[in-house]
Amino acid sequence: MLNSYYFQLIVLKKILTATITICTFLNFYTQNTYAFFGSFNRDKNLEGIYVYELDTIKGKLSKIASYKGILNPSFITLSPNGKYIFACTESKTKNAGSVSSFEFDRKNKTLNFINKQKSGGENPVYLTAHKNGKWLVNGNYTEGSVSVYPISENGNIEPYIQNFQFSEGSVNPGRQERAHIHSTVFSPDFDYIFFPDLGADKIRAYQFNSENKEPLQPAEIPFTKTTSGSGPRHFSFHPNGKFAYCIEEMGGAISAYSYENGKLDNIQRIYTHSEKYKEDFESSDIHISPDGKFLYASNRGYENNIAIFSIQNNGTLKIIAYQSVKGKHPRVFGLDPSGKFLIATNAQSGTVVVFKRNSETGLLKKAGKKTRIRQVSCVQIRKY
Repeated sequence: MLNSYYFQLIVLKKILTATITICTFLNFYTQNTYAFFGSFNRDKNLEGIYVYELDTIKGKLSKIASYKGILNPSFITLSPNGKYIFACTESKTKNAGSVSSFEFDRKNKTLNFINKQKSGGENPVYLTAHKNGKWLVNGNYTEGSVSVYPISENGNIEPYIQNFQFSEGSVNPGRQERAHIHSTVFSPDFDYIFFPDLGADKIRAYQFNSENKEPLQPAEIPFTKTTSGSGPRHFSFHPNGKFAYCIEEMGGAISAYSYENGKLDNIQRIYTHSEKYKEDFESSDIHISPDGKFLYASNRGYENNIAIFSIQNNGTLKIIAYQSVKGKHPRVFGLDPSGKFLIATNAQSGTVVVFKRNSETGLLKKAGKKTRIRQVSCVQIRKY
């Protein structure tokens, strides 16, 4: 009787082990990570948007889809559910500018155009979607403006219902003759949205009420002034919501801020460049690792590298290393949701390079072969 009891236990244990193994196997193979790329294709007959699958073991990229028929999709973002791709289109196109919507069909591995709307300004450069999937906010660089669009359930972009135009510039007559909005970034709670303005040396702030017909409203503190001539470009919040960081294209620096309820207080300004570079800065993009331990910033121009910083408990930064992107002009880069990989898009060399990230040291190591995408402009990475 006792032997029979132990035999049953052994059988049950084996069944349980097998079940766990099968579930793990199915879970592993039903979850996929994709990288979405935009480009300055300059010709609608050429591919403009690309979708690659990322091998999350080796870091290899495998192309699964692309789309022709659009011009210069310079920046893309995804809907919260990952079903739709929104792109800045007709960027760097005189007297033009639009935002476009596409459906990503994972099952059939296709991109399908939905519609497009006028961007409300020339040279759209950045898009962000609200967490509820009902709103899209676009920043236009050339004349410095912001547009707000309702999004329907099928991913259709409706005509913009708000458009804010800014005018004032700053101290550099060649680069700051007027406002130049370079990104549109929601606060972690989505109650505020921030617009780094390269032309005015300001980080503009607005309240965002997603229930209103016109959700964008002036904030109590309408802007945060940055260093004169710094040219604020991209903006990122720490995962804990207490700190925010702005990379300054012209100043070659990052300004760190403490953050609370729409208010930014500067706590540090630190250069992204090594000491041997004193001018002609082209700092570009900025991202923080999911664990909140490290900040990464890209430098174009002479350096073509990623500056790696550790984030201290008080939110300040400490430089760790500068690592080559193995290409030229890293305009935008991205971290995959797990924080295991960093993908750099090198616009001038037309190369995409995947790096494996050491979660303990923050350092990067090239993974796999370079991927060729002509004048690649940006990347977004999503796990499904």
